[in-house]
Amino acid sequence: MKRGFADGKAPTASMTDAAVLSIRNASKTFGQRRALDGVSLDVRKGEMIALIGPSGSGKSTLLRSISALQTIDPGPGEIVAFDTPVQKDGRIDKGVRKTRTRIGMIFQQFNLVGRLSLFTNVALGSLGRIGFWRAALGLWPAETQQAAMAALHRFGLAEYAAQRANTLSGGQQQRAAIGRALVQKAKIILADEPVASLDPVSARRVMEILRELNTADGLTVIVTLHQVDYALRYCERVVALKAGKVVYDGPAAGLARAQLIDIYGPEFEDVFWEGAPT
Repeated sequence: MKRGFADGKAPTASMTDAAVLSIRNASKTFGQRRALDGVSLDVRKGEMIALIGPSGSGKSTLLRSISALQTIDPGPGEIVAFDTPVQKDGRIDKGVRKTRTRIGMIFQQFNLVGRLSLFTNVALGSLGRIGFWRAALGLWPAETQQAAMAALHRFGLAEYAAQRANTLSGGQQQRAAIGRALVQKAKIILADEPVASLDPVSARRVMEILRELNTADGLTVIVTLHQVDYALRYCERVVALKAGKVVYDGPAAGLARAQLIDIYGPEFEDVFWEGAPT
């Protein structure tokens, strides 16, 4: 396995100490299939990392484990975010709710409530701070209202604030989902195939927004991608999974065509494009 960081240097003790997210020996088994197999990973504050790999390689499983949407297998594995346990030995930490408010999750299918307005969907990012009943009654604090409208304006959606979410395009809905993470005040953005359901123009716009949040706002971004060209264009560091194992961790510029063919096998034609690395 080739390992390294986005600057091409080996990780040092100070880099490890600065990790905002640490995964140690995480495994996950579904029936007879090992979705994650002893994955270890350190993520530093302000990194933008692409998770790549063929279908079934464990990318989505890893993101869901980081966000505590599922447990890893019992055993030595653990996940720590912001120096606080997320889960260990197959159990979600009892204090994970507070940690999860700092981790925003972006899904392939947007995960918006279609019958609610775009404004309400974005404002729901504050749910962890204001409580369920205030949100259910639409009693949004002034801070939430301002943050939601600021996010909608930033992503070119302010004019659709009162419109039902399910009447908007996929690209607009995905931008709103990112806005919800901003209102949540997330410090880590986990984006699971955020452009898989979008047309090329909308996909590029979403990737540009994620990169802007990383470079301008200093957010840590981990995004799973099937499109290798997007991974190389927008992310400095790439982590590749194959059969639940990390098989590459290093700079995007360090990935060669031969490595990608080895990672993807029969799927490699689906992730190549004209001008791919040689």
